[in-house]
Amino acid sequence: MVIKTRHGEVRTPVFMPVGTQGTVKAMLPKDLKELGVEIILGNTYHLYMRPGLDVIKAHGGLHNFAGWDRAILTDSGGFQVYSLSQLRDITDDGVKFKSHIDGSEHFITPEDAVRIQEGFGSDIAMILDVCPPATAPREEILRAMRLTTEWAKRALKARTNSNYALFGIVQGGIDPELRKAHIEEIAAMPFDGYAIGGLSVGEENSIMHEIAEMAAGLLPSDKPRYLMGVGTPEDIRKCVAYGIDMFDCVFPTRAARNGLLFTSEGRMNIKNACYRDDLRPPDQNCSCYTCRNFTRSYLRHLYMAKEILSSMLNTIHNIAYYMKICDELRNR
Repeated sequence: MVIKTRHGEVRTPVFMPVGTQGTVKAMLPKDLKELGVEIILGNTYHLYMRPGLDVIKAHGGLHNFAGWDRAILTDSGGFQVYSLSQLRDITDDGVKFKSHIDGSEHFITPEDAVRIQEGFGSDIAMILDVCPPATAPREEILRAMRLTTEWAKRALKARTNSNYALFGIVQGGIDPELRKAHIEEIAAMPFDGYAIGGLSVGEENSIMHEIAEMAAGLLPSDKPRYLMGVGTPEDIRKCVAYGIDMFDCVFPTRAARNGLLFTSEGRMNIKNACYRDDLRPPDQNCSCYTCRNFTRSYLRHLYMAKEILSSMLNTIHNIAYYMKICDELRNR
């Protein structure tokens, strides 16, 4: 499947590097492009809190602000509101919360989430949903489903143009019957794509796969299916086989900053002492800039010395590894 946007085509299956604050940590936009990244993810909550919608709109949108001329998906910020805010009050109208930055109070409705993302100039925008932990009590899951359905209808009405794709989000926890019921509700609405939310938030990995496989089989196959927040190499390979088209996760970039590299021979903790005198490239089967030019010994030295270049070179390699996975899955 190819997703067409105003900022280029996105071939699926696709992994979207996470650029929470309008930047993929430790990466230059030109480096992302050289690695073949076609779409990145921005976070509505964080960007709305800082620098603010007015600043981004003054730049002509998030693409100009971040110096990125390819596609951008923005999530609605719902997950961050629930996970970061010390004070939040979810009502039928929307969600009231305090900023994790300065404690200021805010209230966001489903209509606001659409308005903000339209102001960003997002290529793919997500509806505001309620994202409880997968293992939350049944009553909490049912309320999240009800509100997400109502907010989905309001988001569709709030949309002012068709220059971007608007995705619905499916909740339902880890109960197959609840998931199926909510899929039927959300899939009946005319969204441009559908996301599976509320997974990889505390449940066992095997259960996540069970629900993801079931959900992928029930969602429309002629529109993109997006599994939110899931992204180990092993998870991606399995979930593509289920029919999932899109993934995002902070894992590869966060792992890079902590000295964990993904290679054709398995995971590599570059900080380990065994690499002190190792003159081989990190991955002898990789042609990324890092592997073409530097040794395991040098990467370990950078990490131990706490040099900024450590995060940069490690992240280049990990993103390259993820791009190669997607290429292989598209071409098989």
